[in-house]
Amino acid sequence: MKIIEAQYTASAVNLSQCPVEELPEVAFAGRSNVGKSSLINVLVNRKALARTSSKPGKTQTINFYQVNASIYLVDLPGYGFARVSKDVKATWGKMIEQYLKGRSQLKGVILLVDIRHEPTGDDIQMYQWLQFFELPTVVVATKADKISRGRRQQHLKVIREKLKLQPDAQLVPFSAETREGSDPLWEILDAWLGVG
Repeated sequence: MKIIEAQYTASAVNLSQCPVEELPEVAFAGRSNVGKSSLINVLVNRKALARTSSKPGKTQTINFYQVNASIYLVDLPGYGFARVSKDVKATWGKMIEQYLKGRSQLKGVILLVDIRHEPTGDDIQMYQWLQFFELPTVVVATKADKISRGRRQQHLKVIREKLKLQPDAQLVPFSAETREGSDPLWEILDAWLGVG
């Protein structure tokens, strides 16, 4: 997809606050600080459309970014290491579940994991949840530039095994620094969203 315009549109904490347009959406899920905002920025060729932060747990709402007035990229709150109360974490969990189960415009989910580490229990739980609800899912292994090419396949193998990915399931290495993985991801998004 050629990006003509991309803009932040809305933040929501429940379905009633989500945009009313029937535009197709792709959501980005992953633990805090895994690089969701950086991935969105690379995909839309903007430096700071989605705000990045060194503090985990900064994204506390579901954030909508409209691209070319035809699709939405949706940044979900991160899970995992955020230093927030259990009550807040429980609220995020309900908010994410409500969105993933109740949003008819949702065409697929990009699940981000850090290539340098084994998937966490939260990552595994999220992937199983997405499979249970039969949401099209692609796993993206972020920070690929931090691992040498020689060691990369071993790290990807561990991710496949821990998440129990099917042999035909896509696992895309990605780097916000080098933009590696952005073209294959746009091919997947175009297919999901029915645009090109």
